[in-house]
Amino acid sequence: MAASSATRAATHSRARIDRAFTRRCRKLKAGESATQRRARLLRALRYGAMFRRKPALPAPSDRWLVIGLGNPGREYERSRHNMGFLVIDELARRHGARVTDRAARSLTGRVRLGDRELVLAKPQTMMNLSGVAAKALRAKYGVPLERTLVIHDELDLPFGRLRIRKGGSSAGNHGMDSLIASFGSKDFIRFRVGIGRPPGNGVDYVLSPFTAAEQAQVPDVASRVADAVLVTIDQGLERAMTEFNRI
Repeated sequence: MAASSATRAATHSRARIDRAFTRRCRKLKAGESATQRRARLLRALRYGAMFRRKPALPAPSDRWLVIGLGNPGREYERSRHNMGFLVIDELARRHGARVTDRAARSLTGRVRLGDRELVLAKPQTMMNLSGVAAKALRAKYGVPLERTLVIHDELDLPFGRLRIRKGGSSAGNHGMDSLIASFGSKDFIRFRVGIGRPPGNGVDYVLSPFTAAEQAQVPDVASRVADAVLVTIDQGLERAMTEFNRI
């Protein structure tokens, strides 16, 4: 509240200065021609605009990289393998952000949460090369491994089940294989979102769209995973695991 009052006071103060400055500039100086007065007024307007610009946000003291895995392209938008993308979209929606900027072979967007900044990212390299984009993202934004969060689908969990952990194997997810190889480490936080394991071909299954019954639940699943991401960032990994791994 105090910060908001201070911002309003500063805005009103700048407005008063602008008005006083403009009134003074409008007075015709002795010996000044109309053309000279017009040029002086234009300079005054440019000077005033410098003070009306919105101040830049302070640099975040705590930047996090949140990577959702998936495949680019309209044909994969609603496939099970794109669960990570769907969670990124949910995080962006909540905070009025758009994940449309192209950087480090990914679509990215930024969210500000107090002193923290979240870089939301959807690699555009296809799933099996996700590590190439993830490594480039970490380098571009200067995010250490301990503040890199990865969201991906998980065949070995029932549909909608969430398991959060740090480290461990890829469990056969080739996108995770790529990340582990690119990072040179397994020690990063993963949000494993269950899609269930079919009796037949796993490749065809993960690239297929959700069933109608699953699709009806996808918004709730994505919302719960987004909650878990925010709790991890705000309250720590242990708290998030305690709260969400039980569900």
